[in-house]
Amino acid sequence: MAVYTHSVTIEPEKCTGCTTCLRRCPVEAIRIRNDKAVINANQCIDCGECIRVCKHSAKRASYDRLDELDFSKHLIALPAPSLFGQFNHLDEADYVIQGLLDMGFSEVYEVAKAAEYVTDLTRIYINSPEAVKPVISSACPVVVRLIKLRFPTLCEQLVPIMPPYELAGKLAKEEALRKHPELSPEDVKTVFISPCPAKVSWAKSVMEGQTVYVDFITSMNDVYMELLSKMKGSEPGPEAAPEAGSVGLRWAMTSGEAASLMNEGYLTADGIDNVIKVLDDLESGMLGDIGFVELNACSPGCVGGVLAPSNGYVARLRLQTLQKTVVVKPNKLEDIDSMDSFGEGIPDEYTESEAFTYMPDGAPNMFKLMLAMKKADALAEKLPNKDCGACGSPTCKAFALDVVNGEADLSDCKVRSQMEG
Repeated sequence: MAVYTHSVTIEPEKCTGCTTCLRRCPVEAIRIRNDKAVINANQCIDCGECIRVCKHSAKRASYDRLDELDFSKHLIALPAPSLFGQFNHLDEADYVIQGLLDMGFSEVYEVAKAAEYVTDLTRIYINSPEAVKPVISSACPVVVRLIKLRFPTLCEQLVPIMPPYELAGKLAKEEALRKHPELSPEDVKTVFISPCPAKVSWAKSVMEGQTVYVDFITSMNDVYMELLSKMKGSEPGPEAAPEAGSVGLRWAMTSGEAASLMNEGYLTADGIDNVIKVLDDLESGMLGDIGFVELNACSPGCVGGVLAPSNGYVARLRLQTLQKTVVVKPNKLEDIDSMDSFGEGIPDEYTESEAFTYMPDGAPNMFKLMLAMKKADALAEKLPNKDCGACGSPTCKAFALDVVNGEADLSDCKVRSQMEG
């Protein structure tokens, strides 16, 4: 079993204990202790909401810095579809690809191309007898971790197919080794350009027996300025011709994945609070006849990731404009037609079902957790129910549980102390 490695971290020297992140964390993973914010690693889902709202830049994402990459290796850039929405007046995707080559990458493999493969694999899986409806997309690692931690009964409904950035890394390596037999696997490294910290956490948290095909993940913010300078005055060469079509680019925006499946019975939602509401309804069986659910922690999709330089809605508009100049070009795996025609299951090399049953180290014993919750409920009835956050916990109920777990003292409740005084 592996320890989940978080990308979202806190710089204590910058933190003022202002409680903004405490109030905005969607899973109550943050506490204020000794006037500093601390993150409970067992609860954090790396959504990046605390990074987004922190006024003091005390929250940040850890990732592989661009200036630390070894460009003497055969580095393959894996640009997320959302990268193509970061630039003004971009009418051809090949300018971005050429810019990445000019930065020193040996090759570029578009994650949008892998997304088109995942679209077809998902369509086949939805129609297979083993699919539990409604099937839930596993493309957003925030949603996957949230389900594993808070909605475990929904784990079996997650699509057991590796996400596009992981599949892109796998296919990019295989293709590079075929084209360059003189290279060894150790020479070929993949670099995913990510719009969010959750994908960093996903790649860094390698489970026992799992093969990870993304070697490095860097921030889209880090890449943006250098890439922009390379693109200016540069004319794309033939090696920069994009291989992904509008279907793959659409994945960067909410509903893009679901619409690509050409299945009418789907539900989409974005924004982490909306995602939690949908998962609550799914778990309660309140939703109707739905075949597929696409959930994105960021709004309006990956273009709104906290590591992306542009406003998500502006980036979405740019992508919609770019799509008009791109052919549909849905890429297919060579063996996908036979899988579809003969009802064969998804090959193991494209699946990651184990990743959706894994619980991080330190997850509490369920019996002890239920006992603690019962004690906390009784204690919460004695609290003022103000949810003011002055105690360092986000709500009175969370504070009661912290007291029961020995992580806080009842005297920390300032309102209660004043009332009794």
